[in-house]
Amino acid sequence: MRIEYLYRYPVKGLTAEALEQAKVEAGGAIPWDRAFALAHGDAGFDPANPTWLPKWNFLCQMKHARAAMLFSVFDPGSKILRIRAPDGSGIEANPMTEQGRVRIAAFLTDYMGDEARGQPVFHHVPNHVFGDQRTKVISLNNLSSLRDYESKVGARRHRRRFRANVWFSGASAWAERDWIGRELQMGGAVLRVVKGTTRCPATEVNPETGERDADPVAELRSLYGHVELGVHAEVVEAGRFAIGDAMELIEI
Repeated sequence: MRIEYLYRYPVKGLTAEALEQAKVEAGGAIPWDRAFALAHGDAGFDPANPTWLPKWNFLCQMKHARAAMLFSVFDPGSKILRIRAPDGSGIEANPMTEQGRVRIAAFLTDYMGDEARGQPVFHHVPNHVFGDQRTKVISLNNLSSLRDYESKVGARRHRRRFRANVWFSGASAWAERDWIGRELQMGGAVLRVVKGTTRCPATEVNPETGERDADPVAELRSLYGHVELGVHAEVVEAGRFAIGDAMELIEI
């Protein structure tokens, strides 16, 4: 098996940022993945006590399809986050500072319009990941499973609908569903697959148009009797992996 695509999502709900490589620590996520999030005013997120909250408390594609059209990229060196809207407007600011977060929150709130609840707040909490899972994980998706699904549904379903960190080739379709509890050597890191990835209405959003133009949850349920595509894995041994690196199940 081989890593074909590698992504992080610096701002929860916004576009993917393509990577060439990533260095991960045991128990951690890909650095700067879901490191920032816009919380709705009624979310009750407390940065002093950053407990996990369900995704609908934040700007996310499950509830806000137009978020798919916000291009975002974060430079860890300069600490500058750049966000650009479809109309060409945008913002560049340092989300590590309070002033920067206030400016970013104002831009995103204005973009959301009536979809914003209360007075949204943009957050960054060191070592906290605004992921969809309660624990820090890396999401792995099998390109063969996607291709099998597309062939059965008779239409393209862009891989970015599924917001994975890693897309890999070389495994048979749906083989990953049998990996729960198994360990993977992925480049120089070792990961343990912990669960399948249950899909939600965020996958309805076409990442190229920002429109809800398909229902992958219903399609998966009808075609396969489940609503999973991909798996989540925890890092058990730190290391580096990159596009083109081999992936291999570790024999029990």
